[in-house]
Amino acid sequence: MSKVIRIGTRDSELAMWQAKTVQKQLADLGYPSKLLPVKSTGDLILDKPLYELGITGVFTKTLDIAMINGEVDIAVHSMKDVPTSLPKGIVEAAVLKRANVADVLVTKGNDYKVANATIATGSLRRQAQWLHKYPSHTVVDLRGNVNTRMQKLKDNNWQGAIFAAAGLERIGLAPEEVILLDWMIPAPAQGAMLVVAMENDTYCKEALGQLNDPVTQLCVHIERDFLRSLEGGCTAPIGALAEIKNNKIHFEGVLFSLDGKQKLSISKTSDLKEASVIGVKYAEELLAQGGAMLMKEIKANLKK
Repeated sequence: MSKVIRIGTRDSELAMWQAKTVQKQLADLGYPSKLLPVKSTGDLILDKPLYELGITGVFTKTLDIAMINGEVDIAVHSMKDVPTSLPKGIVEAAVLKRANVADVLVTKGNDYKVANATIATGSLRRQAQWLHKYPSHTVVDLRGNVNTRMQKLKDNNWQGAIFAAAGLERIGLAPEEVILLDWMIPAPAQGAMLVVAMENDTYCKEALGQLNDPVTQLCVHIERDFLRSLEGGCTAPIGALAEIKNNKIHFEGVLFSLDGKQKLSISKTSDLKEASVIGVKYAEELLAQGGAMLMKEIKANLKK
């Protein structure tokens, strides 16, 4: 059997870069494909913070529907945007080798550490971590694709805006005035690309299985287990990073209050054989240390 694989993707420059990367890797293996770009709800509604939209998978739902309706065969996502539970009938087919996991601050060459600085981000995780470190600063909401957010930074009198390093690097938008935020714990699965297929599509699953990076897949699964067990979805101020060093799994996880004043963290090293359980285990430890009450407060505040 042979067919042209229809690749669903958002239509932003970054999403198209990701989809073309998958397309090229499939072509190198002899699989023809074509791109079918769509606009997601998250791309269309830019005047509200993500947590106010009340939609799980705001950037992925449109493509999920297109797959279920048979309009596309596979979809390419930034994995950090994907809900920890996939829709019925859709499965993870490949996790590509991870890129830079870091967050960076893009400035306009001015001093972002001044007491009354204004920093822009659409992420509650970044907001909470920034306010924890710089409590006198103001954080404003920033929505849109990477290009739109960079333009908004130029157009506003802000001291800086926070981006994922991988996104800027992939489309060559990283300016000289970039400050590495190596103290900020990234979003679970940040820097990783996920390709999903229909569960009953053996042809696409076999093709995509050849693109999978097992090390990345193991690490992001730990991070997403941690996220799911904290019941954070993709809107709570939760960060997680798992790395394999010297055949050991090094894990860091954080949970913040929305204003950044409260911080719960965990830092552990485990054996590789524990990979399937430690994400949940570490989340349970954090919940027992006050995380359960903090998550309850976060959910109550987001509903206001």
